Amino acid sequence: MECRLSKFLAQCGVASRRASDELIQGGAVKVNGEVVLTPFTRVNSDVDVVEVNGTVCRFEGKKIYVMLNKPRGYVCTSKDKFADKLALDLIDVPERLFSVGRLDKNSEGLILFTNDGDFAQRIGHPSYSVRKKYYVTIDGSFSREDGLTLEKGIVDEGERLKAVSVKPLKKSKRSDRQVLEFVLNEGKNREIRRMCRHLGWHVKRLERVEIGSLTLGKLATGSWRELTAKEVAQF
Repeated sequence: MECRLSKFLAQCGVASRRASDELIQGGAVKVNGEVVLTPFTRVNSDVDVVEVNGTVCRFEGKKIYVMLNKPRGYVCTSKDKFADKLALDLIDVPERLFSVGRLDKNSEGLILFTNDGDFAQRIGHPSYSVRKKYYVTIDGSFSREDGLTLEKGIVDEGERLKAVSVKPLKKSKRSDRQVLEFVLNEGKNREIRRMCRHLGWHVKRLERVEIGSLTLGKLATGSWRELTAKEVAQF
């Protein structure tokens, strides 16, 4: 079967298409022994030998879709020589998986892992507008004007950051803290923390609680489960 190189890597469970693009452009991928730097290069899985960092890539037979309630302190990358806690180590399946988007080390909650690059693309790419909901505890006060500012959008480090909605949920047990509900349809790097920093807030806790119609339900922190066929089909 012939397809684009970045799509082939995603189908092999190496990484999402976006992360596969980065691997290719970074010189980590060889086709038939030659380094290829263009994600749009066409490859034939029946003929061509594709390697990532010296490991030959092959199509995964079974597609896996996993929901994890990530604890704080775990990182979502599959390989990080500086990390002592990988979220993937909490998931006991034989297939090689990658995360759909990211939750940074100090964030917690709902994250998906899969070896299906097309599925990851449908959830992670902003063009599909899959909404993600977060509960964010801030050290500071919130006004309606603050919400309007974030819903209109801000510019941080030359990048536009914008929330679908931001609203107060409840007061924290501490009088100087506030719990907010953020809804986003993009997943830019540390997006919520950067928006909060722009308004002078310090984030004390950040938890993702929904992706589309998926929720954690009673899934305990550090636990995982496979998605049902009906849950997968919604994306």
